[in-house]
Amino acid sequence: MRKKVTVIGAGNVGATLAHRIVDKQLADVVVIDILEGVPQGKGLDLLQAGPIEGYDVKIKGTNDYQDTANSDLVVMTAGFPRKPGMSRDDLLKANFEVVKSAVEQAAKSSPDAILIVVTNPLDAMVQTAYRVSGFPKNRVIGMAGILDSARYRTFIAEALNVSVQDVHGLVLGGHGDTMVPVPSYTTVAGVPISQLMPKEQLDKIIDRTRKGGGEIVALLKTGSAYYAPSAAVVQMIDAIFNDRKKILPCAAYLEGEYGIKGLFVGVPVKLGAKGIEQIVEIKLTPEEQAALAKSAAAVKELVEIIAV
Repeated sequence: MRKKVTVIGAGNVGATLAHRIVDKQLADVVVIDILEGVPQGKGLDLLQAGPIEGYDVKIKGTNDYQDTANSDLVVMTAGFPRKPGMSRDDLLKANFEVVKSAVEQAAKSSPDAILIVVTNPLDAMVQTAYRVSGFPKNRVIGMAGILDSARYRTFIAEALNVSVQDVHGLVLGGHGDTMVPVPSYTTVAGVPISQLMPKEQLDKIIDRTRKGGGEIVALLKTGSAYYAPSAAVVQMIDAIFNDRKKILPCAAYLEGEYGIKGLFVGVPVKLGAKGIEQIVEIKLTPEEQAALAKSAAAVKELVEIIAV
């Protein structure tokens, strides 16, 4: 029996995500949104592409959470997008209400689902989803580190004129200006990045990575990124549904790991059929550890504002 995924939000991220899921035939998909007609229209359009693209799955657009019942996985993408000049933190209170309402309904309809949160500001929104859903910590995951790491790897590949597939790097911490690219675990075909570019050049790439989302918002002017974010979510879904035990950077609930307690912060995790099956603790340099602690403190400030 095929898996079932509910995508909350039929905007650019949600619709592109639905497209990627059905294209890979990972699951049947229900797209839900408060706007009448929009999820239905996009769902029908995607369904009609099946005979051409060769996928054979069910796709439904709806405004009714009953249609999402018994989903194996729910992805929260709904929320207000960033506009030029806005930080992710500016979105905090508005998107808190969106996430709270949507997750409450989704959790009732699919009490055994794994929940992936994409809505910004990510770390505070996944904390909200965790509290509201009542799900165990292994079944609530934030998508951020994969996207941030992909941006980091892209910029390094461009700078060195090498295949992006050869670039390996991690970005930890909160999904915002305090995120922590980790030079000590950055390699190109196994060669440490420190042997391939000067620190000053890498520092500029790290700064661009931290501002990567804002760079796209400034260019688009009417929204935020959706191709790379949706690709990151699909990598997570694939790892979970195919029980790949893949090590990926995700926002996970920490209970003392990395010296952080009671917060969702981006760290390497093992993703498999049960969701987060292990939090992988890696040894950081003192500078990297200090940056991660600073990032966690910034996340804590947001969480305290919305008191979740």
